[in-house]
Parts: sequence; structure tokens; C-alpha cells
Amino acid sequence: KVIIYRCCCQVRNQIGSAASSRQDELPLRNRNHFLLLVVLVRLGKLDARHFIVAMISRATMRQVPLRRCGLLFQPRCSRALASSAPLEGHHYDMLSRPVTIFSDDEQMVRDMAKRWAQEELKPLVRDMDNEGAIRPEIVNGLFQCGLMGMEIPEEHGGAGLSFTSACLAVEEISRVDPSVSIMVDIHNTLTNNAVRFWGSPELQKKWLPRLASDTVSSFCLSEAGSGSDAFAMKATATPSSGGSYYTLNGTKLWISSAKEAGVFLVFANADVSKGYKGITAFMVDANTPGITVGSPEKKLGLKASSTCPLILEDVRVDAADVLGEVGVGYKYCINILNEGRIGIAAQQLGIAKGTFDIALPYIYERKQFGKAIGEFQGLQHQVAQVATEIYAVETMVYNACRLKEAGLPFVKEASMVKLFSSQVAERAASKSIEWLGGIGFTQDLMAEKFYRDCKVGSIYEGTSNIQLQTIAKLIQAEYK
Repeated sequence: KVIIYRCCCQVRNQIGSAASSRQDELPLRNRNHFLLLVVLVRLGKLDARHFIVAMISRATMRQVPLRRCGLLFQPRCSRALASSAPLEGHHYDMLSRPVTIFSDDEQMVRDMAKRWAQEELKPLVRDMDNEGAIRPEIVNGLFQCGLMGMEIPEEHGGAGLSFTSACLAVEEISRVDPSVSIMVDIHNTLTNNAVRFWGSPELQKKWLPRLASDTVSSFCLSEAGSGSDAFAMKATATPSSGGSYYTLNGTKLWISSAKEAGVFLVFANADVSKGYKGITAFMVDANTPGITVGSPEKKLGLKASSTCPLILEDVRVDAADVLGEVGVGYKYCINILNEGRIGIAAQQLGIAKGTFDIALPYIYERKQFGKAIGEFQGLQHQVAQVATEIYAVETMVYNACRLKEAGLPFVKEASMVKLFSSQVAERAASKSIEWLGGIGFTQDLMAEKFYRDCKVGSIYEGTSNIQLQTIAKLIQAEYK
């Protein structure tokens, strides 16, 4: 009661000093409703997006502008909607801020990820690519910097940050090494969020602290016969007679971070007679008897990222380790991959920017015919075209993030940006090698690595054709 009273006093003082005349014009019921909603937002009991909807529904936003009242909220439950510190000469509130202007917390994460990637990761990138493995000190560094538990609540040892923060970290790490960023992306946007959204309180208590502090995760969905047709999986989860445990059998393919993983999020069918409606998700400890991680695939790109088959032979998993409800795994899979596609787009954005970081300084230093090659109009126009496309991807990525955080539909936008970002990353990487000339074709620079790394962007977490099909269906539904 004391906290609520103090909040009410503070809000009344702000409104009284900044917009007293406008407040007096409001009906009493609306004014009190406004105050109550503000209090709930500040106490973290009401998500900011619900506050916005409520304000619009009562038309009070037009009568008491938040900017004039000086009310810039930073609720713990939705920091992404909170305003960042305004730039000098500019004023942004949480409704009108551009999608590429970030909150203080988000900017801090971006700066920290960029600094860590440049100082700790960059010196090891070429060696890790040649060795085909991520160094243990890099994995430890990710955890020490808090980059593996960004959306995990603070009570479980995480940072309690926004989805946008996770994507910013993925982007900045991708500018240096996409092999490491894919570990960060899958861990944060797929496994962590799946446990947060659908895990029981006991499962969250068991795994979230470990996922935030020292345990890498892998997302195990694909099989030899189920790629784009993910629900054609053959892996089974046979329940015991008493229902106290399940026995998992099958083989998963293309499992990222399988060598480093301490836990696997495995999808298997617990009732084959029901088809895809029998698919169930399990959190499986990597030390469980019956699990075998196969040899890493020899890939075109992302060589340091371990991509391995996972063999499950009579793996016994307690019923308490079922994620969510039995038979609802297919829904969890669809929903979480929709979010994951934004993370992949952030990775592709980072790759595109990374190629620019290499190529652009070179073209403004390299001289031919008496001037820098970057001063020739033909090259200037190419740079301008690719830069425009990169900016378009950046805007699409963080618009999709904001839509997701606001609880608004974002599936079409996620598919669009996943599709487009993979195309732009390929184009940026290819053009950068052309601009660099002969040296771009060698391993003296990292441009050739980015060129190899970006290709998988059109394949994993939904191929480009699958994205096109999703976009087309959603557009048809809008106009049909």
C-alpha cells in the first residue's frame, strides 16, 4: 500500500506540473484509470503493451500526451518498449521511437558484445575455423559476459533483458564470427525461450540457472527424412506403463553445438497413432545413458560450429522433463522457430556488416589510376546499393523484434526478414570480395570466410522457399 501510494503521488505530481490543464479536462473515471495503469506498469504488474492498448481504448492518449507528462517508463517486464535516453536535440517516447534507436540496456548489451567480439573473439577466429571447433575459453567468455542468458529472468540467474538485446548481441558477434553467433542465437532464442514459455516451474528451476551460467544447449528437430517437412520425424518417445518416464529412440541430424551441449531440447513422437499431434518436447541431459554425439559434419562454412548427428538409443527421460504438454510439441516448435528466424536474420545482418567492415576501409585506401578505387563512380554506386539493402534488413530485423515484444503478429515479418537478410548477406559478401580484388579471394582477409558462412542463411531454420510459401499464405489470407 505504501508503494502504491508513493507511486500515485509521484504520478499526480508529474501530471500536475506538466499537463494539469489537460488532466482537468479528463473525466474522473478516465483520469483515475490512467493513474492506476501507470502504477501497475511501474510495479511490473502490467506489461507496457497492455498499458498502451488500454490508453488508446479510452482515448486518453490524445488528451494527456506521455511526452508532455514526462512519463518514460522502463518496466522490467517489457524494457524493449521503454524509451532510451534521447539524443541531443531529439525527443523520443516509447510510442514514437524509431526501431533502430535502442534503450539504454539494449545499447549497453550491443556495446559490450561488440567490445568482447573485437578483443576476445577476433584474434581466435581464423584458428577456430581451421580447427573446426570453438575454443572453450570463448564459450566460457559468452557465459561470463551474460550473453547466454539475456532473456532469462534475474531470479533464475539471467539478465532479464529484451528479445531485441539478444538479437543485437547476435548481430555484433556475427560481424566477427558467425560460427560463434549461431551458438548464442540458438541458445537464447530457441532453447532458453522455450523453457521460459512452456517449461513447468520445476523444469525452469532446474534448467534456467544452468542455461544462464554454464550449460550450452542444442535444438534437436531435423532428421534424415524430416527437414522442411519437420513433422515427418521418426524419433519416438515410448511412455512407460506407469507414465513416469519415456524411452527415446531415433537419430537427429544437423544438430548445432552438439559437441558443446550439456542439454538437448529433443522433439520426438510420444503417440505415433496421432501423427504430428503426438510430437512432444523433452529436456534431455547430455549425460543421460544412451546418447551418442556423432562426428561433426565437414561443412562449407560455420566450420567452428559443431554440427553433428545425435543418436538416441533407449534414452530414459523422466516425465518431469517433458517441456510443456505431451503432444503439443509441434505447436511449440512452430512458435519458437518463428522467433528464431529473426535471430537468424540478425546473424545475416551481422555478416553483411562484417563484410563492409573489411572491404570499405580497403577501397578508400587502395589507389589505382591516381586515386582511391572507392572514389570511382561505378564502385560508389555498388556500395550505395548494398548499403541501402543492409539498412533495409536492419530496419526489418528490429521492427520484427518490436512486433514480437509488443505481442503483435510478426510471423510474416519474421519470414520476410529471414528471406531478405540471407539474400543481402550473400550479395554483400560476394560484392565485398569483388571490391577487394585478388586479396579478397585469399585467406589473408576474412571476406572469404563470410562468403562461406552466409550461404547457410538460406537453408537452416526454414529454407528460403519455405519462407516464400509462408509469406504467400499470409498475404493470401489478408486479401482472400
